[in-house]
Amino acid sequence: MHLENVNDGRALDQVSDAVDEVNKLKGQVAQTWTEASKFDSEKDKNQFRKYEEACDRVKNFYREQHEKQTVAFNVRVRAEFKRTVHARMGIWEAIEKLNTLVDDSDPDTSLSQIEHLLQTAEAIRKDGKPEWMQVAGLVHDLGKLLYFFGSEGQWDVVGDTFVVGCKFSEKIIYPDTFTNNPDSQDPVYSTEFGVYSPHCGLENVMLSWGHDEYMYHILKKQSSLPVDALYMVRYHSFYPWHREGAYAHLTNAEDQRALEAVRAFNPYDLYSKSDEPVNVEKVKPYYQGLIAKYFPDVIEW
Repeated sequence: MHLENVNDGRALDQVSDAVDEVNKLKGQVAQTWTEASKFDSEKDKNQFRKYEEACDRVKNFYREQHEKQTVAFNVRVRAEFKRTVHARMGIWEAIEKLNTLVDDSDPDTSLSQIEHLLQTAEAIRKDGKPEWMQVAGLVHDLGKLLYFFGSEGQWDVVGDTFVVGCKFSEKIIYPDTFTNNPDSQDPVYSTEFGVYSPHCGLENVMLSWGHDEYMYHILKKQSSLPVDALYMVRYHSFYPWHREGAYAHLTNAEDQRALEAVRAFNPYDLYSKSDEPVNVEKVKPYYQGLIAKYFPDVIEW
């Protein structure tokens, strides 16, 4: 695989970080799975990037995402995913490839992608959480490699996720920006249940395509991670559900377990970023050891 156009990568990272900052400022999530996170107990959540500074950039991004994430697009891109292998490489090699995504213009951090992944994993490790959860932290954003695998822009890689195929929830960020999405006027897709049945379960709905959904399918097929780790990766950007309480009419009993897992994971993703870089070479052997426990030597991407 050849990663090119670093400027585009930086632009993607800039939008991704801005989206994270908005989610930080939307409030903390309650901890309901195992013990609450401890690493962030003394952090002032109000001192991250101010919402209004990110607002215009984030709103422009979401306008495009909300206009283009249609059922037709999601059906097509999933079919392409199933029949296409873009690269073959191990997890650590993929992390190093993703490390080319760095935003030099971000005023809040000079950290690279590998440092965010390692900071997330290290915060989980510091709190004494299990190895599989550390691995989930290490790989949760690795699906951003999708940007170099035929993505159509930033809008189908990053950003909050939501359900397609039914009425767009008012609890999705900037719900008014769905106006130009053709599905919002469709006689089926615009209804409360759309193509789904009551309490069918999130496993049976189609989430908007992006790095979460892409990585979930990679992990489900090519890792031995437990189901809770898969939930953490798949739903970590599904804020309308795990923070705002949307889609209760579609969820089932199993989704409560997923909700608890995602809420336990979310603080490590949002609040582990800082300008204190992890010593990559120092922790690399430890994480390579964990990778060997849960992944084959080569992954098909």
